[in-house]
Amino acid sequence: MLWTASVALIVSSFLAFDGENFLALTASLIGVTSLLFNAKGNPMGQVIGIVFCLIYGFISWQYAYYGEMITYLGMTLPMSVVTLVIWLRNPFKGNRMCVQVGRLRRSDLFWLVFLTIVITAVFGYVLAVLHTANLVPSIVSISTSTIAVYLSWRRSPWFAAGYAANDLVLIVLWSLATVQDPGAVSVLMCFVAFFANDLYGFRNWRRMLCQQQTA
Repeated sequence: MLWTASVALIVSSFLAFDGENFLALTASLIGVTSLLFNAKGNPMGQVIGIVFCLIYGFISWQYAYYGEMITYLGMTLPMSVVTLVIWLRNPFKGNRMCVQVGRLRRSDLFWLVFLTIVITAVFGYVLAVLHTANLVPSIVSISTSTIAVYLSWRRSPWFAAGYAANDLVLIVLWSLATVQDPGAVSVLMCFVAFFANDLYGFRNWRRMLCQQQTA
Protein backbone atom coordinates (compact mmCIF):
# COMPACT_ATOMS: atom_id res chain seq x y z
CA MET A 1 0.00 0.00 0.00
CA LEU A 2 2.82 2.38 0.86
CA TRP A 3 4.64 1.62 -2.40
CA THR A 4 1.45 2.11 -4.43
CA ALA A 5 0.71 5.42 -2.70
CA SER A 6 4.30 6.56 -3.26
CA VAL A 7 4.18 5.69 -6.96
CA ALA A 8 0.83 7.44 -7.32
CA LEU A 9 2.23 10.59 -5.68
CA ILE A 10 5.34 10.58 -7.86
CA VAL A 11 3.53 9.93 -11.13
CA SER A 12 0.73 12.42 -10.44
CA SER A 13 3.19 15.20 -9.53
CA PHE A 14 5.21 14.39 -12.65
CA LEU A 15 2.14 14.67 -14.88
CA ALA A 16 0.93 17.84 -13.16
CA PHE A 17 4.16 19.83 -12.92
CA ASP A 18 6.67 18.30 -15.32
CA GLY A 19 5.63 15.84 -18.00
CA GLU A 20 9.01 16.05 -19.74
CA ASN A 21 11.81 14.94 -17.42
CA PHE A 22 11.31 11.20 -17.70
CA LEU A 23 14.77 10.62 -16.26
CA ALA A 24 13.67 12.19 -12.96
CA LEU A 25 10.51 10.08 -13.03
CA THR A 26 12.53 6.93 -13.62
CA ALA A 27 14.93 7.78 -10.79
CA SER A 28 12.05 8.45 -8.41
CA LEU A 29 10.33 5.14 -9.16
CA ILE A 30 13.60 3.22 -8.87
CA GLY A 31 14.46 4.98 -5.62
CA VAL A 32 11.14 4.36 -3.89
CA THR A 33 11.30 0.70 -4.93
CA SER A 34 14.77 0.32 -3.44
CA LEU A 35 13.50 1.73 -0.14
CA LEU A 36 10.78 -0.93 0.02
CA PHE A 37 13.39 -3.69 -0.24
CA ASN A 38 15.67 -1.91 2.25
CA ALA A 39 12.78 -1.64 4.71
CA LYS A 40 12.52 -5.44 4.60
CA GLY A 41 16.26 -5.91 5.08
CA ASN A 42 16.52 -7.32 1.57
CA PRO A 43 19.95 -6.76 -0.08
CA MET A 44 18.20 -6.25 -3.42
CA GLY A 45 17.39 -2.77 -2.13
CA GLN A 46 21.09 -1.91 -2.21
CA VAL A 47 21.39 -3.19 -5.79
CA ILE A 48 18.48 -1.03 -6.94
CA GLY A 49 19.82 1.86 -4.85
CA ILE A 50 23.10 1.79 -6.80
CA VAL A 51 21.16 2.39 -10.02
CA PHE A 52 19.30 5.26 -8.32
CA CYS A 53 22.59 6.86 -7.23
CA LEU A 54 23.84 6.94 -10.82
CA ILE A 55 20.70 8.56 -12.20
CA TYR A 56 20.20 10.96 -9.29
CA GLY A 57 23.83 12.06 -9.50
CA PHE A 58 23.30 13.06 -13.12
CA ILE A 59 20.09 14.94 -12.29
CA SER A 60 21.85 16.81 -9.48
CA TRP A 61 24.59 17.83 -11.90
CA GLN A 62 21.95 19.32 -14.21
CA TYR A 63 20.71 21.56 -11.36
CA ALA A 64 24.25 22.48 -10.24
CA TYR A 65 23.65 20.64 -6.97
CA TYR A 66 27.23 19.47 -6.91
CA GLY A 67 26.92 18.51 -3.26
CA GLU A 68 24.24 15.96 -4.09
CA MET A 69 26.19 14.75 -7.11
CA ILE A 70 29.41 14.30 -5.15
CA THR A 71 27.62 12.80 -2.16
CA TYR A 72 25.71 10.18 -4.14
CA LEU A 73 28.37 9.30 -6.70
CA GLY A 74 31.42 9.68 -4.48
CA MET A 75 30.09 8.39 -1.16
CA THR A 76 26.61 6.84 -1.19
CA LEU A 77 27.20 4.73 -4.32
CA PRO A 78 30.48 3.08 -3.23
CA MET A 79 29.16 2.64 0.30
CA SER A 80 26.03 1.01 -1.12
CA VAL A 81 28.32 -1.51 -2.78
CA VAL A 82 30.10 -2.09 0.54
CA THR A 83 26.76 -2.34 2.37
CA LEU A 84 25.50 -4.85 -0.19
CA VAL A 85 28.51 -7.08 0.48
CA ILE A 86 28.09 -6.73 4.26
CA TRP A 87 24.37 -7.50 4.12
CA LEU A 88 24.99 -10.58 1.94
CA ARG A 89 27.64 -11.79 4.38
CA ASN A 90 25.31 -11.39 7.35
CA PRO A 91 22.05 -13.16 6.44
CA PHE A 92 19.54 -14.02 9.13
CA LYS A 93 19.76 -17.78 9.68
CA GLY A 94 21.08 -18.36 6.18
CA ASN A 95 18.29 -16.42 4.45
CA ARG A 96 20.09 -14.08 2.04
CA MET A 97 16.86 -12.19 1.41
CA CYS A 98 16.87 -10.89 5.00
CA VAL A 99 19.86 -9.38 6.77
CA GLN A 100 20.78 -10.00 10.39
CA VAL A 101 20.02 -6.78 12.26
CA GLY A 102 23.13 -5.46 14.01
CA ARG A 103 23.70 -3.62 17.28
CA LEU A 104 25.79 -0.50 17.73
CA ARG A 105 28.88 -0.59 19.93
CA ARG A 106 30.30 2.32 21.92
CA SER A 107 33.13 2.65 19.42
CA ASP A 108 30.56 3.15 16.65
CA LEU A 109 29.49 6.44 18.19
CA PHE A 110 33.07 7.72 18.06
CA TRP A 111 33.54 6.70 14.43
CA LEU A 112 30.12 8.06 13.49
CA VAL A 113 30.91 11.51 14.90
CA PHE A 114 34.50 11.50 13.63
CA LEU A 115 33.65 10.49 10.06
CA THR A 116 30.70 12.88 9.89
CA ILE A 117 32.86 15.84 10.94
CA VAL A 118 35.75 14.98 8.63
CA ILE A 119 33.64 14.17 5.56
CA THR A 120 31.41 17.21 6.05
CA ALA A 121 34.43 19.51 6.39
CA VAL A 122 36.20 18.11 3.32
CA PHE A 123 33.16 17.95 1.08
CA GLY A 124 31.85 21.28 2.38
CA TYR A 125 35.07 22.98 1.30
CA VAL A 126 34.87 21.38 -2.12
CA LEU A 127 31.26 22.51 -2.55
CA ALA A 128 32.14 26.07 -1.58
CA VAL A 129 34.94 26.11 -4.16
CA LEU A 130 32.52 24.81 -6.81
CA HIS A 131 29.99 27.54 -5.94
CA THR A 132 27.30 24.95 -5.28
CA ALA A 133 23.71 26.19 -5.41
CA ASN A 134 22.06 26.45 -1.95
CA LEU A 135 25.33 25.67 -0.19
CA VAL A 136 24.12 25.38 3.42
CA PRO A 137 21.44 22.69 2.91
CA SER A 138 23.83 20.90 0.55
CA ILE A 139 26.43 20.68 3.33
CA VAL A 140 23.81 19.51 5.84
CA SER A 141 22.80 16.85 3.33
CA ILE A 142 26.37 15.55 3.33
CA SER A 143 26.29 15.23 7.13
CA THR A 144 22.99 13.37 7.25
CA SER A 145 24.00 11.13 4.34
CA THR A 146 27.24 10.20 6.11
CA ILE A 147 25.32 9.27 9.25
CA ALA A 148 22.80 7.20 7.30
CA VAL A 149 25.45 5.39 5.26
CA TYR A 150 27.54 4.50 8.33
CA LEU A 151 24.51 3.17 10.21
CA SER A 152 23.46 1.21 7.14
CA TRP A 153 26.91 -0.37 7.06
CA ARG A 154 26.51 -1.32 10.73
CA ARG A 155 23.08 -2.84 9.95
CA SER A 156 21.43 -0.65 12.58
CA PRO A 157 17.70 0.17 12.44
CA TRP A 158 18.72 3.80 12.92
CA PHE A 159 20.05 3.96 9.35
CA ALA A 160 16.48 4.46 8.15
CA ALA A 161 16.03 7.33 10.62
CA GLY A 162 19.24 8.84 9.25
CA TYR A 163 17.91 8.66 5.72
CA ALA A 164 14.60 10.17 6.89
CA ALA A 165 16.54 13.13 8.28
CA ASN A 166 18.37 13.40 4.97
CA ASP A 167 15.02 13.33 3.16
CA LEU A 168 13.89 16.39 5.13
CA VAL A 169 17.02 18.26 4.05
CA LEU A 170 16.44 17.26 0.44
CA ILE A 171 12.83 18.39 0.63
CA VAL A 172 14.13 21.84 1.57
CA LEU A 173 16.79 21.70 -1.14
CA TRP A 174 14.42 20.77 -3.94
CA SER A 175 11.77 23.18 -2.68
CA LEU A 176 14.30 25.93 -3.35
CA ALA A 177 14.90 24.46 -6.82
CA THR A 178 11.18 24.64 -7.66
CA VAL A 179 11.30 28.43 -7.32
CA GLN A 180 13.38 28.59 -10.50
CA ASP A 181 12.09 25.45 -12.20
CA PRO A 182 8.54 24.19 -11.51
CA GLY A 183 9.53 20.91 -13.14
CA ALA A 184 11.61 20.15 -10.05
CA VAL A 185 8.36 19.51 -8.15
CA SER A 186 8.42 15.92 -9.36
CA VAL A 187 11.83 15.42 -7.71
CA LEU A 188 10.54 17.17 -4.59
CA MET A 189 7.59 14.78 -4.36
CA CYS A 190 10.05 11.93 -4.79
CA PHE A 191 11.71 12.82 -1.50
CA VAL A 192 8.37 13.35 0.21
CA ALA A 193 7.61 9.73 -0.70
CA PHE A 194 11.11 8.74 0.40
CA PHE A 195 10.52 10.31 3.81
CA ALA A 196 7.38 8.23 4.38
CA ASN A 197 9.14 5.05 3.23
CA ASP A 198 12.17 5.65 5.45
CA LEU A 199 9.94 6.16 8.48
CA TYR A 200 8.31 2.82 7.67
CA GLY A 201 11.75 1.30 7.22
CA PHE A 202 12.84 2.42 10.67
CA ARG A 203 9.67 1.00 12.22
CA ASN A 204 10.01 -2.29 10.37
CA TRP A 205 13.68 -2.73 11.25
CA ARG A 206 12.84 -2.24 14.93
CA ARG A 207 10.22 -4.96 14.54
CA MET A 208 12.74 -7.19 12.74
CA LEU A 209 15.17 -6.73 15.63
CA CYS A 210 12.56 -7.91 18.14
CA GLN A 211 11.58 -10.87 15.96
CA GLN A 212 15.18 -11.97 15.43
CA GLN A 213 15.97 -11.75 19.12
CA THR A 214 13.11 -14.10 19.98
CA ALA A 215 13.58 -16.45 17.00
